[in-house]
Amino acid sequence: GSGDGGGERMNNKFDALKDDDSGDHDQNEENSTQKDGEKEKMERDKNQGSSKRKAVVPGPAEHPLQYNYTFWYSRRTPGRPTSSQSYEQNIKQIGTFASVEQFWRFYSHMVRPGDLTGHSDFHLFKEGIKPMWEDDANKNGGKWIIRLRKGLASRCWENLILAMLGEQFMVGEEICGAVVSVRFQEDIISIWNKTASDQATTARIRDTLRRVLNLPPNTIMEYKTHTDSI
Repeated sequence: GSGDGGGERMNNKFDALKDDDSGDHDQNEENSTQKDGEKEKMERDKNQGSSKRKAVVPGPAEHPLQYNYTFWYSRRTPGRPTSSQSYEQNIKQIGTFASVEQFWRFYSHMVRPGDLTGHSDFHLFKEGIKPMWEDDANKNGGKWIIRLRKGLASRCWENLILAMLGEQFMVGEEICGAVVSVRFQEDIISIWNKTASDQATTARIRDTLRRVLNLPPNTIMEYKTHTDSI
């Protein structure tokens, strides 16, 4: 295109996410070209008797993401009170990915938020962070909340997670994850960060959200610390 200034195009990770030309061509995840060093490390992990599953790594020629991420899904029977214990039982891991291509492999098989029924949520968090405010990475943090009228959730969720995976927020390690919550009258999307008291960070996240979500001008954005949600 005319707008891309030479080298700038290459270092915008967002671009790799947008043009998905992966075409699922290497479905054999257990690729034999794994480096020997990696193999040894995995053997070592196994022998330490750790119940760790095999580390998720980008496949050969894939576009690595800056962090690994895990998709989660939760669903609640309306009318039941939720304690954090029952919440934890209701939340299921869908899977973890390390590259753009692995992301599309999960995402292309997932129901779009706008087609979910009832009281359901998708969560996309950095690997190792549970989508619960009690998690160490979240407990001093907060979230920007955007309430959407029905019909906008699928597009907004996609824009939000591509911006997150593509490191568009530029707030260092502050981003923890994102959630889309499908409710009866409306849908809610939110992005969680580590340090609720850091105003420069929360303001930057807000401005990036406005830009990447392309929200209607009257959209209300609200910041809530997780301690307020308790």
